[in-house]
Amino acid sequence: MAVLGATGCMGRHLCAAFAAEGNHVVAVARRYAPQVAGYRFLPFDVAGSTSDEAARLLAREGVEVVVNATLGWGEELHYANVQLVERLVGALTALPSPPRLVHLGTVHEYGPVPAGTWIDEGTEPAPATPYGMAKLTASRLVLDAVRAAALDGVVMRLANTVGPHPALESFFGSLAVRLRDAGAAGVEVTIADARRDYVDVRDAVAAVVAAARSPRADPLVNIGCGRAWDVRELVGELVAAAGLPPEALRERAREVTSQGGNWVQVDISRAGRLLGWAPRFTIGESMRALWETVRADRPLPGSED
Repeated sequence: MAVLGATGCMGRHLCAAFAAEGNHVVAVARRYAPQVAGYRFLPFDVAGSTSDEAARLLAREGVEVVVNATLGWGEELHYANVQLVERLVGALTALPSPPRLVHLGTVHEYGPVPAGTWIDEGTEPAPATPYGMAKLTASRLVLDAVRAAALDGVVMRLANTVGPHPALESFFGSLAVRLRDAGAAGVEVTIADARRDYVDVRDAVAAVVAAARSPRADPLVNIGCGRAWDVRELVGELVAAAGLPPEALRERAREVTSQGGNWVQVDISRAGRLLGWAPRFTIGESMRALWETVRADRPLPGSED
C-alpha cells in the first residue's frame, strides 16, 4: 500500500487508516515529516521523475494499491496536480500487473452550479478556477486510462474537509489558529454568504479505504456529507467548539467573491451503493476534533510534498 502525498493533511490520515487495517504502508513524499515516522518512508518526487523510475519503485516495493493524495497550489499547480498524474499513470500502465489506483480529485472540478443543485457524477464539469481545471485534467487522465482498460482505478471527487489536523491555509484551519491565539479578545472575520458541503476528513478517508478494497467500484465516485451547510453556521460551530462566546467573533461587513461558487451539495448515493459508505461524524464532532488538534499544536501545512 503506497500513499503519495503522505505528509499532507489527507495523507497522514490515510497512512494511519490503512495501517490500522494491518496493511504495510509505504509513505511517499518529497520531504520527510514527523507524522510519517511510523511507516516506511520513501523520499521520492513522482512529478520530477520519469514514469520508468516510478514504475521501478512501485515494483520494488511490491505495491498492490496506490492512493494519490498529492496536492499543489500556486507555482506548483500544474507540476503537482497534472504532471505528477501523467508520470504516475505512465508508470502504472507500464507494469505487467498494475496496482489499483485511488486518485483523490475534488468537487471543485464541477465548477459553480445553481443553488439547489445536487452535484452527482453525471454533472458536466465546468471548473471556474485554475485549481479546479488542473484537478479536472488530472482526473480525466486517470478516468481515460481506466475506461480504456489500461488501469484498474477510481477517481474520488471530495468535498471540502473538516476535522482533526486541518490544512493551515484552509478557511477553518486558519480561523481556528486565530481563535486560539486571540483567546477572549476574539477575532474579526469575513464570511462568505454561501452554502457548501463539508465532510469530516475521517469519513473521507473511510471512503478511500473502502474504494481501495473494492476494485469493482465505478471509476468515478463523489464524497461529501450530502448537505449544503451555511458557512456562518459552520463558523458558529467552531466558535462553540472553542468554548468561546459568540461575540468572540466579529464579522466584517464586506462582500466575499467566491470563485468556487456559493452552493455545493454533493449527491453521495453512488458511494453508498458501491462502497457501502456513509458519513458518520456530525459537524459538531468535526469542529471539536479540529479545535482540539489546533489547540494542542499548530495544524500541519496542507501541501502534500
